[in-house]
Amino acid sequence: MTNMYMKLMMKKYILLFLVAGNLVSAQVSIGKKSLSGSSSILEFSGMTQTFAPEDTETANVKGIMLPAVVVTPVFTSVTPSTNHPQNGTFLFDKQISTVRMFENGNWIDMTDSGNSSAAIPVTGIEIGSGVIIGASSSSAKGALVLEASNKALILPHIKNPHLTVKSPYPGMMCFDTVSRSVAVFDGNKWSYWK
Repeated sequence: MTNMYMKLMMKKYILLFLVAGNLVSAQVSIGKKSLSGSSSILEFSGMTQTFAPEDTETANVKGIMLPAVVVTPVFTSVTPSTNHPQNGTFLFDKQISTVRMFENGNWIDMTDSGNSSAAIPVTGIEIGSGVIIGASSSSAKGALVLEASNKALILPHIKNPHLTVKSPYPGMMCFDTVSRSVAVFDGNKWSYWK
């Protein structure tokens, strides 16, 4: 083998390694061209920088839609299923019209009973195991799994969602830039978590 061929092969391997490394610790921005920093794994457009009064307020009125399920998955330590919920799983339970979060073997109701009449039933068959961002694989099950040890989800920022989002969908979640809290719509009203 020639020295030139060896150098070319080495460059290809280095390039492949760099590309693979970037895919494993991927960061994603939606609705914007760049991320605000290195601490986010998933970030949306319309963010304010410091939340100071002089910041330009976002005109964003789009939030994250939590998955709406007919029945909350059941966790049993005796027969764990493939649908085993992971800590930090959020969903909108259409049967009880409540946003719920899974924590340490229990579902915690995060809102009062709302109204799920606007929730559109899913009639298709789930294919695949969901999308994973931040790792090449994960043991967690979900439609979207964010897997990172040093990055977090940054919710879409909306100013006064109870006033500005004209037709919120049950299970919508965002960050209210005015109250500086997480806002969740349960089908009837917005709940604010600090």
